[in-house]
Amino acid sequence: MTRVFIFIVLAASIVAIAAPVEKYPARPIRLITPQSAGASMDVLVRILTPKLTELLGQPVVVDNRGGAGGVIGVETAARAAPDGYTLVMGAPATMIIARFTNRSLPYDPLKDFEPISLIVNAEAVMVVTPALAAKSVQEFIALAKTQPGKLNMASAGIGSSSHLAGVLFTTLTGINSVHVPYKGGGPVAVAIIGGETQWSIVPAAAVIAQVKAGRLRALAVSTAKRSVLMPDLPTIAEAGVAGYEYNAWNGVFAPKGTPRAIIRIWHSAFLKVLADADVKQQYANQGLPPQGSDSPEQFAAFMRADYERIARLVKIAGIKPE
Repeated sequence: MTRVFIFIVLAASIVAIAAPVEKYPARPIRLITPQSAGASMDVLVRILTPKLTELLGQPVVVDNRGGAGGVIGVETAARAAPDGYTLVMGAPATMIIARFTNRSLPYDPLKDFEPISLIVNAEAVMVVTPALAAKSVQEFIALAKTQPGKLNMASAGIGSSSHLAGVLFTTLTGINSVHVPYKGGGPVAVAIIGGETQWSIVPAAAVIAQVKAGRLRALAVSTAKRSVLMPDLPTIAEAGVAGYEYNAWNGVFAPKGTPRAIIRIWHSAFLKVLADADVKQQYANQGLPPQGSDSPEQFAAFMRADYERIARLVKIAGIKPE
């Protein structure tokens, strides 16, 4: 009996050694985009996927899962098998802010995903209506302090990046400004152009045409570095608001438990694709310079720091889950 058992164990071991290890990837990969086709994130993803397909030798298929502010798509990714064949593109709205605006979020942004890499760090710009006399950040602050509660701040909605970017600005400068939420970035620009509201901090790519046409006045950019779209503008920190920095990023994640070897394969793949000249040009056309992470661990640390920063802003803004 013992000899038979040993024989079976040895036979199984030989088969295991002889069986080829599945080369990764061996089949198509799904990249979930929690927005509808044609939306801003979808455009960024579709610039990447042909290059990823070419690099990895397997189709990288975009799976648009819009709805519930992106929660549906991210939840789908969280519940997917952690085998490296499902990834998801994330952003602060779905990976951080949703945690504070949803009473019952069906995933935990910090516990249910493996961060792979940052993809872009979008530039935002502080714009005002040209009817205001203020032509710099300091002039705007001075004007706002002489008219407390009179200069309305527009945003793309409660808890949106433009809302929290504005909250950070009012907190650091001590100005009193009434928040007026709209449904999206388009209505924000229209409201400021028409003088219905007076200012906002919005994605640079969304308003550069209006700025160039003189319908909006740009004062500064929100990021730590100057904008590639408007390099002559100072950063808000350079303009005198020490410590100001706000980023609206996109990054790629895998379900928790995805093997580290696969995470590193994807990290390397995204860095190679982001360095491609054609990808750089297409991203530049969108006003979004590609920005990968040095490692998955660096992106994880970046996200955790952003989570803590946004948590503080959510508390200051008094945002409650619905």
